[in-house]
Amino acid sequence: MAADGAKHSVFIVDDHPLVCTAIAGLINQQKDMAVSGTAGEYRAAMQAIAAARPEIVIVDISLGGKNGIDLIKDLRVLHPKMLTIVFSMHDEALYAARALQAGARGYIMKSEPPEKIIDGIRQMLAGKIVLSEPMRDRLMSRMVGDKAATAVASPLESLSDRELTVFELIGQGLGSSQIAGKISLSIHTVQSYRERIKQKLNLRRAAELIQHAVQWVQSGKRM
Repeated sequence: MAADGAKHSVFIVDDHPLVCTAIAGLINQQKDMAVSGTAGEYRAAMQAIAAARPEIVIVDISLGGKNGIDLIKDLRVLHPKMLTIVFSMHDEALYAARALQAGARGYIMKSEPPEKIIDGIRQMLAGKIVLSEPMRDRLMSRMVGDKAATAVASPLESLSDRELTVFELIGQGLGSSQIAGKISLSIHTVQSYRERIKQKLNLRRAAELIQHAVQWVQSGKRM
């Protein structure tokens, strides 16, 4: 239970209603937890979280509007005492470190049993960082300067958070103007990101960029 005897309040941000319903049902079965709300996109989540003031926020990476990394960053600034944990299909090798740097306290893949999110919440409440053992080992190896661990495993790791978001949206079939509207940037800025992504991924033409982005999205964001 929370310090005052009330249940720990949990807010779920996921753009799949069935996932929200399943996780909410699991959380509400716990004697010491209760779901205070759900949302499927960035703007609605920010508004609802400000009103509900939950103790814990479960965040997916892909959302309507800005993505989960943006949401975590903004929650860290506006509500620094809230605990955030990612529950996502996105590859932890590419996103876990980004999520932790943004302010999350853990990262759980949706390929794990649903009960893992309950365990993760309890670990967070105990002050722990929640990661899979392979990911924890990888990050620890980076911290101690293991050259094999610090080597870039995927060219996509060289992309910034915003560049990776733009790359994903390109893979979803969006043009520059659509991307600009979706993540509140100018078309010129999006085009600059596209050029930087091409340079980092060693791609010459826009068609190559689109092909790589589509392949990545269709492969389940594992590249």
